[in-house]
Amino acid sequence: ILTPSHLYLTLTPGPTYCSKRRHRGKEDGQEVLERKRKVLYLVTQWTTLYRDVLQEDEHVKVFMKTLYRFILDDLYEHPALEKEQKELLKLLRLHRRHTVDEYSPNRKSMSLSHQLSLKEPQTRGTQRETREVLCHVYVSLDSYLSVRSPANVVAQGLLQQVAERLDVSMQELVLLAVTYSGEKLVLQPQDRLYSDSLSAVGRLHVCRRDLSEVVNLFTDNAELQHRWAHVLSMDTRGVAVSLTNFDWSIFNSIHEQELVYFTFSRHASGGHTVALQLLLQRCNEVQLWVMTEVLLCSTLCKRVQLIKKFIKIAAHCKVQRNLNSFFAIIMGLNTAAVSRLSQTWEKVPGKFKNLFSELETLTDPSLNHKPYRDALKKMKTPKIPFLPLLLKDVTFIHEGNKTFLDNLVNFEKLHMIADTVRLIRHCQEDHTGYGMPQKSGPEVRLYVDFLHVIDNQQTLFELSHRLEPRL
Repeated sequence: ILTPSHLYLTLTPGPTYCSKRRHRGKEDGQEVLERKRKVLYLVTQWTTLYRDVLQEDEHVKVFMKTLYRFILDDLYEHPALEKEQKELLKLLRLHRRHTVDEYSPNRKSMSLSHQLSLKEPQTRGTQRETREVLCHVYVSLDSYLSVRSPANVVAQGLLQQVAERLDVSMQELVLLAVTYSGEKLVLQPQDRLYSDSLSAVGRLHVCRRDLSEVVNLFTDNAELQHRWAHVLSMDTRGVAVSLTNFDWSIFNSIHEQELVYFTFSRHASGGHTVALQLLLQRCNEVQLWVMTEVLLCSTLCKRVQLIKKFIKIAAHCKVQRNLNSFFAIIMGLNTAAVSRLSQTWEKVPGKFKNLFSELETLTDPSLNHKPYRDALKKMKTPKIPFLPLLLKDVTFIHEGNKTFLDNLVNFEKLHMIADTVRLIRHCQEDHTGYGMPQKSGPEVRLYVDFLHVIDNQQTLFELSHRLEPRL
């Protein structure tokens, strides 16, 4: 399970696979041969199992070529290594063929499960074809629409999606990229928005042609209610199903190795953590969406209905074994900007307050989140765990234990991490063959796929104090 490139390099060819006996003390020819075979067996197993990931790493390429040269040098003294030499040569040739295939212009796109999954020994398409992103398209200074799109999305395609969601003519809008220096660039229809490394051209804004904001959070409140607050009219279970379908389509594509890359080399993981980062981003957005919906609702009775609605949605997510969205909704209702609305919470019926308190116990962090861990164990698979807590466990193991002890790999630490990240594979198991996703209406799916989110905490608090001023 644990095969990020830096672990590969712990088997540096020099000291580990070295034909010079002086590095190993007294050692007869048979012992040398067996040692070399063990190293080669481990390397070929790693390379075969994680070929899709390792073939993209430049360090691994250098490692494999260096190791192959060592084998060629050893063939004269140890001709019995010929079999291992041929196996390694096959892997090197296979790697080169895959590299060529990846950039073939005739390569077809694959489904998301095939694009991101590393469990099947199939070749993925180009990174540009296979990756997906959650585009944040700002419709005001402090709020954005979250749009799930392929990483090769162009300005025209994204603008069309946003225009339909805003119910505004596309001809009235332009898409801007605001650079880190504050420069505003009007994007042309065929401009790509994301590079191969998934970095955006800048912060994306959709504006009217005179560059004014499409939405004003403080003056367009009635319009915002009409435009986005459809959740009250939607079936509660249907919203939960759509949230679960969205999360499952990403979670089912996560490989447990992504947690290792994310923890060990967060700033150099390249495209190895695409699905994992998507789901983490989605969890944060669902939390902000709950806050946004409640705080943009200016009518007290409707706010009460919204809170009741979200409590029921959270309960349905728990029943559907989607603990990622479940946690996000509960945390959204528990944030200070929402929980301080005492007049609103006083109007919530006792039955719903009791249900909320019961659901809250699952998020209780005491005893290392024991209530959550116990509940997750009892749930049948497939299920979606709360990813931030799983990452916290891996990070705790990583930072609390040294990777090397006396220049030797600390395999006890690696075994602990392996046992933890295997939870991903376990949660994805589906013995029934029916999977998790269920059917939901197109209107609900459209709503859930384009969440409107306010991501500025100061703005959220200002809206909260406008609804219920501090006494």
